[in-house]
This record gives sequence, structure tokens and C-alpha cells, in this order.
Amino acid sequence: MRGTVYNTSARDSLAERKDDMKQLGILDAAFINLEQTNTPQHVGGLGIYDPSTAPGGFVRFKDVIAGFERRLGKLPLFRTRIVEVPGGLDRPYWVKDANFDVEFHLRHIALPEPGDWRQLCIQVARLHSRPLDMSRPLWEAYIIEGLDNIPDLPSGCFAVYTKMHHSLVDGAGGSSFMAALHDLEPDPGDDEEADDEPRLVDTDPSVAELLTRTSLNGVKNTLSLIRGTSRNTLAIGKYALDIALDRIPAPDVSAPKTILNRAVGPHRVFDAAEFPLAAFKDIKNAAAVTLNDVALGIIGGALARYLQSRDATPEEGSLAAAIPLNMRTRREMTDDNNQVGSVFASLHTDIFDPMERLKAINHATTEAKESGEASPLVDAIKLAGVLSPMVSRTAAGIWSRNELSRFIPMNVSTCISNVPGPDFPLYCAGARMVDYYGLGVLTPGMGIFHLVFSYAGKVTLSVLADRDIMPDPENYHDFLVQSYEELYAAALGPQAGAKNKVASLGAVSPKRDAADKSDPGAKPATRKPGKPKAKPKPKSKARGKQKARPKVKSKVKSKAKSRARARPKARPKSAGGSR
Repeated sequence: MRGTVYNTSARDSLAERKDDMKQLGILDAAFINLEQTNTPQHVGGLGIYDPSTAPGGFVRFKDVIAGFERRLGKLPLFRTRIVEVPGGLDRPYWVKDANFDVEFHLRHIALPEPGDWRQLCIQVARLHSRPLDMSRPLWEAYIIEGLDNIPDLPSGCFAVYTKMHHSLVDGAGGSSFMAALHDLEPDPGDDEEADDEPRLVDTDPSVAELLTRTSLNGVKNTLSLIRGTSRNTLAIGKYALDIALDRIPAPDVSAPKTILNRAVGPHRVFDAAEFPLAAFKDIKNAAAVTLNDVALGIIGGALARYLQSRDATPEEGSLAAAIPLNMRTRREMTDDNNQVGSVFASLHTDIFDPMERLKAINHATTEAKESGEASPLVDAIKLAGVLSPMVSRTAAGIWSRNELSRFIPMNVSTCISNVPGPDFPLYCAGARMVDYYGLGVLTPGMGIFHLVFSYAGKVTLSVLADRDIMPDPENYHDFLVQSYEELYAAALGPQAGAKNKVASLGAVSPKRDAADKSDPGAKPATRKPGKPKAKPKPKSKARGKQKARPKVKSKVKSKAKSRARARPKARPKSAGGSR
């Protein structure tokens, strides 16, 4: 993709540059304005690849670079950078980067020996802690080699960690980015859809042009703000009336503060657990809930265990989670890269019984979605993009530095994002993607983020946390596994269905040597079970036949049909942190 570069300086009138410069949408600008040193607003992903499927059985660094450069033709936004309006008077603009260099954004590193899972988690946490260079296109990718001592992986595997600013993508957009950079087969041949056209490059707009645009936008933005304020005022009034008349459920604002609601620092930890998608479906069908409810049930149980291990279980009440919603199906389509809103739901961590907790979560998420559909507050984050960057960034800085989130009555312990991936294998430079883990953003007062991702028969539960808030992510990993095993046994029976083939899928979780495992020694909370405010309506659907609980496998051979099993234990106490 080395086409001739054309200069557009001769076409610098506003009319002619209309299509060359795109202003950030309101929600996209919000994530730029919320960028702070301790809470950078980028999302990430970690893919692990098996090079044995590539032509010749190996992958070269330049092959990955060539693939990225070729496929980025389908994603022109990833070759643009932002240009700020002087004084922060208006939202920034996307301008094509005349000096775009894919090799700046794509780096090649290797883990030091021994190259185990702990070191990979530490490396990814460090990379995710660093803010992006806001003067360049807002993404980076790292090819990570040296994964030589990670069980369950085929020999010679490498990883690719990518991070993209939230102004570029939301959860659904991130999936599109991943799909655009992968092939559906190891050797796809020539890509007829690749961008072979000459690449046009914008000249930087002058200060005069930016200020002229700002003055024109000022009138339009002011009118839009007035109209939007009027609509939102009416919408909030109607929303409050509907709650008062019991037409829609009221949001729960009673979640307690915990150690997860402390100020967020600059350092991160990362870990992840994997489970068979078939087992998630077994639980879903047995309990008559959704797959997302199953993930929330496992996370809720793990959080209860973790707080118990830290002697930090709240005296009363349940933890709550923010759940992003894809607004593309709920609102009119816009040109924003981000079309996401959030609702809040209780995780019912005050209920001891896993099945009762799962049913209560299902009831809570159903009410949250119903309330969120009617609530104008689902788009509350847009406020950071409606106001001028000068105002929004100043307010965000004051909010972060003074820890003002501690005065908010509703305390959200975590954000849980569920992103469905493809159910078929993807390839990068011919190498098959074996596993994929997602990483989100932390916000002031919320020091832990979960991302649920499904791919090719697996479900991964990834956790990103502030290092001071969760110094021991390896223990939390084990609590996720224990919570899953507890829920599976409660839903399907611990002894039934030994012949069930689903059990052979196993939970693909422990990627470390058996010698590095130790029991965290924590037990689930023993506080008297609570009950949800509104008891979930019982479903008449039968649970069906009992099935055996899938166990965690200890080794994976790339071409073996039968695999050994081993229950996971905790990773070394030093794992997963950015040191």
C-alpha cells in the first residue's frame, strides 16, 4: 500500500474541506475530555496465536506488519489523528496523518525467561497503564514473543496486544476492528477489498480555519444544547413520573462502598480465566436465564469471595455493576464511533445460594434494561462531550484529583462488558487465534473492570484492576474458577451425567505450571443469605438432564482429541502486577 501521496493544500476552503475533516461526535469527544493521567481512556485486547497453521509453519514480524498495513485500508479512521481547537472552545477534528507510519504503532517485544503466564499478565498490565500519544493516531499494537513456559499453549505461540482509544471504538466497534484485521483462513490469497487507491493526506487546518468553524458551530451547538436540555428535562420528568406510578422499576441506588471504590492510581493488574461456552449454555438453560446473567453470577460470586478474603465484606447490601448497552439498536443511528450507554444492576452478592443469586441477577438485569430503555440517564456520559473541552476537562480533572466520586450515593463496584465474538477461528498472518482477552477502562472511584468475550466455543472473563486496589489478581482468578464450579454444580448437579461429552471441553483456565499453584485459602461469604427486593418469578421450564461439571484442564496438545484434567489453584502471590 505505497500509493502516491497527494497534498490537499490547494483545496483548503471550508466547503472543499468539509469531507476531509470530520469533527468528533459528542460521545467520542467525551472520552477525549475524560482522559486523565491515572485513568487513560483506551480499551485493549490480547490475542494469542498458534503459528503452526501459517504457511511454512512460522510467522515473521514483517508478515504481521504487512498484514496490518494491508487491512488498515478498510479502517481509514485508524490513520487519522485529532487536531484540537485553540483554547478548547469546540470539539476536536479527525485529520488524516500525513506522517502515518505503521511501524511506529506496531512494536515487537519478548518476555524474559522463563516466559510464563505471570510475566505475560505483568507485561500486558504495564502496557495498558501507559497513555497513548495524543498527537498520533490513537492506537498501538505489540507483538509479544517468548511465551515459552505457558501450559495449555501449542509450541511457538506469540501474542498480540492492541490498545485503541475509546474515542475510536466502543465494544461493538472493537469487535469490528478485530474482525477487519483478521482472516477467515490461514492463507486467504489476494484481498480484493484491500485499499489500493492513492492515499490522500490532509494538511493541518490553520488556526483561522478552526476558529471560523468554531464560531459557526457555536451557534449550532448552542441551539442543539437548548433543544437537548428541553427534551431531556421533559424526558427526566416523564421518567420520574413513570417510576412514581410504578410503570417502570426504579434504579437501585443502595449499593455499599467497598475497597473497590477507592481512588484509582496509575498502575494496573491483569488476569483472565477461560470457560467452555457449552457449559455456560448448560447453566443458562438449567436456570432459564441469559448468558450474560451467567457471567454476572460468576463474577458476583468471585467478588464476594475476594472481599471475604480481604476481610472487606460490606455489613449489608449488595455490590452493583455498570453494564454497557449497545445503543445502535435502541437509539437512532449517528456518525459517532461510540454508541454506547450504561445501566446499573445488582449482583446480589448478599445472597449465599448460587442459584438464588443467579435468578435474582436475572430479575435485576431485566429490570435494569427495562428502566434503561426509558431513562434519559443511560446517555449521561454524553454530558462530557456536549460541553466545550475546556469546561469538561477542567471538571474531569477536579473530579479525579479530589476524589469526588466518594460523595455519589450509588456506588458501582465494577463495570462488566459483554462482547460476543465469532464462533469460528480467526487468523493473523496465517496464525490461528487460540485465545482472546479484552481490557477496558477504569474510572475514578471504580477500580476494577471485567470484560466477557466469547470466541470459538470459549468464554473468557478478563479482569483489569488498579494495582493498589487488587494487589493479588492471581487469587481473584481462582475465585472466578471456584465461583464457576459452584454455580455449575448448583445448576446441573455435582454427580450427574458423567457420560456427558460436554464435560470433555473443560475450563481452559490455568496457564501456569503445577508447581506454581497454591491455595488462596478463602471461602465464600457466610453471611446470612439475603433476598432480592422483588422475588424473581419462577419459570416453569424444566432443568432437563443433569450433566457433569466441566473440570479445568491442565495441558493442551494442539492436535490431541483427548485431554487431561486438573482443578486450578492460585497463581504465585507476585503474579499479575505492574512492578
